[in-house]
Amino acid sequence: MYRTLMSSFAATVLFSFAAASHAQDTGKAINFGFISTESAQNLRQDWQPVLEDMSKRLGVKVNAFFASDYAGIIEGMRFNKVQVAWVGNKSAMEAVDRSNAEVFAQTVNVDGSLGYHSMISVHKDSPYQTLDDVLKNAKSMNFGMGDPNSTSGFLVPSYYVFAKNNIDPKTAFKTVRGANHETNILGVANKQLDAAVHSSDTYERIEARQPDMAKQLRQIWKSPLIAADPIVWRNDLPQEMKQKIKDFLFAYGKAGPDAAREKAQMLKLNFSSFQESSNAQLLPIRQLELFKEKIKIEADAGMNPDTKKAKLDDIARKLSDIAKS
Repeated sequence: MYRTLMSSFAATVLFSFAAASHAQDTGKAINFGFISTESAQNLRQDWQPVLEDMSKRLGVKVNAFFASDYAGIIEGMRFNKVQVAWVGNKSAMEAVDRSNAEVFAQTVNVDGSLGYHSMISVHKDSPYQTLDDVLKNAKSMNFGMGDPNSTSGFLVPSYYVFAKNNIDPKTAFKTVRGANHETNILGVANKQLDAAVHSSDTYERIEARQPDMAKQLRQIWKSPLIAADPIVWRNDLPQEMKQKIKDFLFAYGKAGPDAAREKAQMLKLNFSSFQESSNAQLLPIRQLELFKEKIKIEADAGMNPDTKKAKLDDIARKLSDIAKS
């Protein structure tokens, strides 16, 4: 159902080769990765002006780097084909743990808030009015899930909707399809999916670009607030370059002769600004992963009691460590 990590990475490597070759030719380049919340075309359209401004400010070429799924960005960063990336909290956690990455910034919404929501939507003409309706009728429904490394598309609904209700979506629904947020939204709008997960911020961008499509959806579930998307970099970036990147992002749209134009560009991204952050932003996501695993283990009636106790004790220790952080 989902692309494998290696097939994703193969596509990533092909894209990266051209960017890496350019870096070798000039001796200077930054590859900026983007998780696939939407089509690469839409992401490029909205982000390219920012990257061009960044190139001018840093004095180096900044290449946009797109992969077919979230794992491609994580692996690209692990092999130093990506040096900076805009990611979700779950993929940031994976990048920190596996790809020598560090959270250094996060996005700020237009209204000044620091978060977004996971949602489940049905078509506006659907007979299902509530989440409970969807879960009770799952066997007859085609459901859209998010990328396995997506916070709002996978982790959050996996815990709040499925784990807490002791439901395995892979067996509960007639079919389950994994895709990015935009594809899931359009799938519901076009009645190719009966219900699907998506993020509130991607829905807002669809509302702006394709209002007729957005109007076809009706939300039946919304998660608690999820921390705003982080921006990560590789730890081994030169300190001077890190400072230049920070200075650029934290001033973008706020000061200077081009502030008005920059602010307008940020509005297209549904952001007001970027602000400083750290790996501490990921602690709630780590807790969520552990709680989800705890529920799964507790519900496993076939697991050896000693094995179950050892696993639950290990989770309790990890949760305790996080609480002390």
